[in-house]
Amino acid sequence: VQLQASGGGLVQAGGSLRLSCVASGLTFNKYDMGWFRQAPGKERGFVAARGWYGFNTQYADSVKGRFTISRDNAKNTVYLQMNSLKPEDTAVYYCAARSTRYGTWSTRDTDIWGQGTQVTVSS
Repeated sequence: VQLQASGGGLVQAGGSLRLSCVASGLTFNKYDMGWFRQAPGKERGFVAARGWYGFNTQYADSVKGRFTISRDNAKNTVYLQMNSLKPEDTAVYYCAARSTRYGTWSTRDTDIWGQGTQVTVSS
């Protein structure tokens, strides 16, 4: 089982990035897919999540209206489109999966973690 994230980089404030995460070795339609992030010296925190048919889509308050999570179920891929980026969005972003369920999603609920991808937003 593997989650392979990509798409991070350096961008100026106000810019955009799109992260991608390809899942392999799991039954994609049985998992919620999500993104978490961890800034230096801070705990890993929830960013966004999306269920199989788009139900249970959730966003952290700090990214609502700026970030959009989507998934291409035919490609076993989840995306995070990040617009209007701010310096405080700088972090390592992690792709995550959990078996489908209702409710909010914390790090404790995560079944599978991908490797991180660095996002740096300069002011």
